[in-house]
Amino acid sequence: MPNAVAVSPTASHILEWLAISLTPGLGPTKARKLVEHFGTADAVFRASLTELESTGIQAVSAQSLATGKSAELAREEIARATAADVTLVSLDDPSYPSRLKEIYDPPLVLYVRGNPEVLTQPGVAMVGTRHPTPYGSGMAERLACDLAVQGLVIISGMARGVDTASHRGAISGKGKTIAVFGTGVDVIYPKENSRLSEQILALGGALISEFPLGTFAAPQNFPIRNRIISGMSVGVLVVEAAEYSGTRITARCALEQNRDVFAVPGNVTNKNSWGPNTLIKQGAKLVATWEDVWEDLPQEVRLKLTPTASPESAGGSSASLFPEEGLPPHEKRILSLLKADEATHIDEIVEKLETELSSSEIFAALFELELSGKVRQMPGKNFVKSF
Repeated sequence: MPNAVAVSPTASHILEWLAISLTPGLGPTKARKLVEHFGTADAVFRASLTELESTGIQAVSAQSLATGKSAELAREEIARATAADVTLVSLDDPSYPSRLKEIYDPPLVLYVRGNPEVLTQPGVAMVGTRHPTPYGSGMAERLACDLAVQGLVIISGMARGVDTASHRGAISGKGKTIAVFGTGVDVIYPKENSRLSEQILALGGALISEFPLGTFAAPQNFPIRNRIISGMSVGVLVVEAAEYSGTRITARCALEQNRDVFAVPGNVTNKNSWGPNTLIKQGAKLVATWEDVWEDLPQEVRLKLTPTASPESAGGSSASLFPEEGLPPHEKRILSLLKADEATHIDEIVEKLETELSSSEIFAALFELELSGKVRQMPGKNFVKSF
């Protein structure tokens, strides 16, 4: 095996593990059973073609292993990883996430850009729709920020919407976050998240994938990677998800993997609330603030964590479903009329408050709420509550 390769310094038999993972016709489960059958990864390559075929694997798989084709594919992949500054972490590597080893079909090899050490740190997965409401994206970002400040790693999938908001929240809290790709780690998808990827790496996070370098964004790869998002985590937090969405797959994986499931409740008239509200009905923990997640973490996990800053997000207050305290009466009254997932026009606000406040008092209060970040003005003089 070449010496100058981009592998974890503590890795053992990375060439063999990678060769097995790249073998045609072998998925993670069959590949792991093959290694278990022969005892070690390198023992697979000492086996004859007859011995390999006797295990029941496909003929194309046995021939690729026996003829050295799989090993050649691995050497070429290691060279590409070296050039791209990508670390390879195999299933027998101490850097491999211990929780991920517990699932039914853990990847044999993880491709890692960034800090491999973050893979072994406790983390919470955050998932949700690619088309969140302002409320959903705001809650995801604030909760991720608050949890990251507590020292938890935020694990998500880098998709548009809730995933992106979760990664951004962790970054705003100066915490660590892991993005699990459904592409090769050298293929940023969606492309607009290139800057976000750089920020993740700059703060000591990581971009990881089980797919070979150069793998493009094939639709079938994203549901497959969801088991890694949940498998690495202590628990999975669902923010917004429609009835038929990839988030359901992640939540189901979490339940099968015996992970805690958390959910942020939403407006029952909004289709994106179906997922979290249904999960709560089925027993998921209702989450309004980061404390709701924190208090359900195993004690050994909490003891390991050291907050990176104050226990509040950069906005000065924790994410919450409840009204802000300490506001002047005018501002509190206006805030009570606004929603996070539905815009309210200025004329409607004035009409509802005409017996209580003058229009100038309403405009002044809205201006102050905007300055403090509690309200956002949308196009057409429409306003929504921020979180």
